[in-house]
Amino acid sequence: MKNKVYSTAPLPFMGQKRKFLKQFRTALGAYPQDAVYVDLFGGSGLLSHTVKKHYPDAKVVYNDFDNYREHIDAIAQTNELIGKIRRVLNDYPKDKRVIDHYRYSVLGLVKQHEQKYKYVDYITLSSSLLFSMKYVLDYDELLKSTLYNCVRKSDYTAEGYLDGLEIVSLDYKQLFEQYKGNEKVVFLIDPPYLQTTSITYKNYWSLVDYLDVLNVLEDHRYFYFTSNKSSIIELCEWVGNTTLTTNPFADANKQEMHTSVNYNSSYTDIMLFK
Repeated sequence: MKNKVYSTAPLPFMGQKRKFLKQFRTALGAYPQDAVYVDLFGGSGLLSHTVKKHYPDAKVVYNDFDNYREHIDAIAQTNELIGKIRRVLNDYPKDKRVIDHYRYSVLGLVKQHEQKYKYVDYITLSSSLLFSMKYVLDYDELLKSTLYNCVRKSDYTAEGYLDGLEIVSLDYKQLFEQYKGNEKVVFLIDPPYLQTTSITYKNYWSLVDYLDVLNVLEDHRYFYFTSNKSSIIELCEWVGNTTLTTNPFADANKQEMHTSVNYNSSYTDIMLFK
């Protein structure tokens, strides 16, 4: 297990680049094995892990800003809890809604576990009890959720996953300041997608935050990840071609109107006038 190469993060994490790993490994071949690889938005650590396995002698800095290590450190406890839930739902239909005394038993196990350990990895637990891509962060949210029997059949393991990495937990700008200008550095840049509201991230990302990251790209070697939803490539092309030199919204008046779509979804309409 110590030498295992993981093709996916050992515990659930939204945004991990598991589908990109083949292309990522191929592209790494054009980069030096003695470079310093700095994973500014470390997330699940999958990119850092992949680089370290590809270039064992390279220095790889994993910025664990979202504290993924906490989930890894609690794997034994998480396996214990999921194992108990698995036994309760052993004869229950797979992927079906958990109701009646089964639901109460599952919730009781979670509550007991939290009282015993003062901690529950609710993100990992969510993947066994909630509909796909749904996550909760505490017991109260779980209590309000519809539960499903999608319990994992085997235990989680992360043995060796973070071996050899230099792990820090910093705002990416602080980490960038430490390594900018270093000719040996290759930055791994996988920021949250534009306007991400996922509860698995610490912060909401606005357009300004997203554009600030572009400062890292100038005059540095890098891997940068984005999606077509961000339109960031088109925006940069527009900036490169336009002659606009001032902010057209400067000195304009601004009014906002908050609108709720449902209990967990809302948006803000903005009116600018000048």
